[in-house]
Parts: sequence; C-alpha cells; structure tokens
Amino acid sequence: MNDQQLLQYSRHLLLPEIDMHGQQAWLDASVLILGLGGLGSPVALYLASAGVGKLVLVDDDAVELSNLQRQVIHTTESIGEPKAESAAAQIKRINPNIEVDVRVERLEEAAMVELVSSVDLVVDCTDNFSTRHALNRACYAAKVPLVSGAAIRFEGQVTVYDPRSEGSPCYRCLYPESAELDLNCSTSGVFAPLVGMVGTVQAAEALKVLANIGQPLVGRLLMVDALTMDWRTFKLRADASCPVCGETHE
Repeated sequence: MNDQQLLQYSRHLLLPEIDMHGQQAWLDASVLILGLGGLGSPVALYLASAGVGKLVLVDDDAVELSNLQRQVIHTTESIGEPKAESAAAQIKRINPNIEVDVRVERLEEAAMVELVSSVDLVVDCTDNFSTRHALNRACYAAKVPLVSGAAIRFEGQVTVYDPRSEGSPCYRCLYPESAELDLNCSTSGVFAPLVGMVGTVQAAEALKVLANIGQPLVGRLLMVDALTMDWRTFKLRADASCPVCGETHE
C-alpha cells in the first residue's frame, strides 16, 4: 500500500482484526454484485469505499423515478441511465482507484457460470427467485462464496452460502424452485430504510469473508422486522437431498 492508501484506509488499519492483512485482502479481491437496486446500492458503496480492488456490476435495468425512494446510489440525474452505469459513476466519485467492470445485461446461466468463476465472491442483490437459483448453482459449481440478501415490505434477511465450508447449505436447501415464491418490491412494496439495513449487512458479511475475519453468517439466517426492530438468527442445515449440493452432505 502506498501513503495515500494508508491514509485512506487508516480507520480500518487501526482495527487489529483487519490491519494490513485484511485491507490488502480487500485491495486484491474481486466481487460480483448482481443487481444495483435497493440492496446493491449500499453494497456497492461500502465495498468501494472499503477498497475492494475490483467490482463487477451487473444489471440490465434502467433508473426510474420510483427507484429513488430506496436506491440511494442513483440520483434524479441518473433517470433513464442503465443502473450499472449510474452506479459505476458514483463509485468512481467515491474511490477512483478501484476497477469497475460494468455489464448492462441479463446474464444467461452459461455466462453467469463463467463470470462467477472469475471472481472471489458474489453478492446477490436480485429480486427474483429464478435468478437467485441460477446464481446459487453457479456459485456452488465454482466454489465461490455467495452473500444472499432479500427485503420485502418490512422484513429482510441475510445469509452466507460458502461451498468451501463443510456443512454449509446452499440457497436451494432453503427455497424450492417454485413460481409461487416470486415476490418483488414493485408488486408488494418495501420500506425504504430496510433495503439499506439489509444491504449494509451484506456488505459487512462480504468484507468479513474476503478478509477471513469474525464469524460470517454461514449456516445462519439473520432476519429483521423493521416494524418492531426485532433481529433474530436461525441456524440453517444443509439438505442431504438437495439437487445442487446434496451429494456433499451424504
């Protein structure tokens, strides 16, 4: 690290759990963020400010006025722009020294597998179950950690699926592939600060995994009810009959 970086990241360097080793791990890391909406906004902002060396931003959507209620990385000037490009511009204002790869596209599963295989960690900030299941399969096949978050109405959740960790469940262990579960904010609504709360936790979990510090939410599901501000953690078990990861748990 040069003198500028030592100053820029000094508040992290003061933490003994992080120190030079953790900060260098972030500088050397590459992270795929899929979805630059309500969850992806705080994830991208915090990973960029923390100095993650390369961020791959994937989103095929454009910024709309209704997004600005909660998608804090975008502005009124961004309306009509691709979300990935809008997010990249804001990231560069915060930390121009990191690399940003912008993908304005909806990834087919083959392309998703290839892209996941090229990064150190994936953060799922999408809002539909079919994409989440495809991303889960890609991460499991590539043995890449997946930080998963979701928020709807006043309820949110975060967990970490790590195929490198013995006994870690995957997304398919918890949720079957069913159209009946296809909920999203545009049809159900969402409390604006909730996505910030969930996305910030996702960013924290991503940084913990990359720097190998603390106890990431592997095998645990963190849930929050923003109406009561009740936070609960549940233990998760891998499903031995899971069609994605079941063979490793037999």
